[in-house]
Amino acid sequence: MKLRIFLYFSLIAALITGCNFNNQTSDASGTFEVDEVIVSSEVPGKIIQLNIEEGSVLSKDSIVGMIDSVPLQLQKAQVEATMDALHQKTMDVKPQVKLLQDQILVQKAQLDNALYEKARIERLIKADAATTKQLDDLNTQIDVIHKQIAVNEQQINVQETTTGTQNNSILSEYKPLRKSVAQIQDQLKRTNITNPINGTVLTKYAMAGEVTSAGKALYKIADLSTITLRAYITGTQLPQIKLNQQVTVLVDSSENKYRKYSGIITWISDKAEFTPKTIQTKDERANLVYAIKIHVKNDGLLKIGMYGEVKFN
Repeated sequence: MKLRIFLYFSLIAALITGCNFNNQTSDASGTFEVDEVIVSSEVPGKIIQLNIEEGSVLSKDSIVGMIDSVPLQLQKAQVEATMDALHQKTMDVKPQVKLLQDQILVQKAQLDNALYEKARIERLIKADAATTKQLDDLNTQIDVIHKQIAVNEQQINVQETTTGTQNNSILSEYKPLRKSVAQIQDQLKRTNITNPINGTVLTKYAMAGEVTSAGKALYKIADLSTITLRAYITGTQLPQIKLNQQVTVLVDSSENKYRKYSGIITWISDKAEFTPKTIQTKDERANLVYAIKIHVKNDGLLKIGMYGEVKFN
């Protein structure tokens, strides 16, 4: 009788254990990962500040550090001084033009007097009170004055053209210098180390006081609020899943217990690959598997590299 009772309870225990095992049997397994962002210095120089620590939670677009900007400020001041010096190199043609214009005014006054005198001589010749030689001398004088006025007007044009060409040659350097100032100003903005995403600092690579170069990594950050389980399925399981499908994710809580999370399939690979050595698929005989990604809301207990299992709902 006792033996029957013992066998009865043993059978019940085995059935319960078998049911629990079947309930916990997963359809796929994998490890958790996140999209990591490595933040690098955009300009070379000494790190003045880097106010982060591993585990720090940072907000997007926050200023977390600063690179020494003094060399760039001096470079900008030098370019701006060169721009100011260009204006001092240019020539002002106005004084020379004013002198020539005054000469033309005097010559025009002389011309008016000569024309008046010519008219008077012509009247005297008609009255036989003057000679034609006097009229010839006045005509010669008038021609000379016309030529002098024409020469001075031509000199004004030459002076304006020559000076304008020289000034344009000098001021042509102004635009590239202005672009240089804008470029330096952009680099000055980049001396502020701006955090690109909301997330948690995973690794810190640099310290304040170190000299960095452009492109050198400063720290690594990732958004851990949603973590991705990268799992692998066999070809026979492909028809069971689709994008945006809700699944159940199981993570070890204790020796015989699991924590359950709700997940969503966000990516299914369209190419098969060999089973990773660290992954055991449901059918261990399968050599080719397909990777899938499942987004899981992180309650703070899920960590990168942690092992997880998936049950398709």
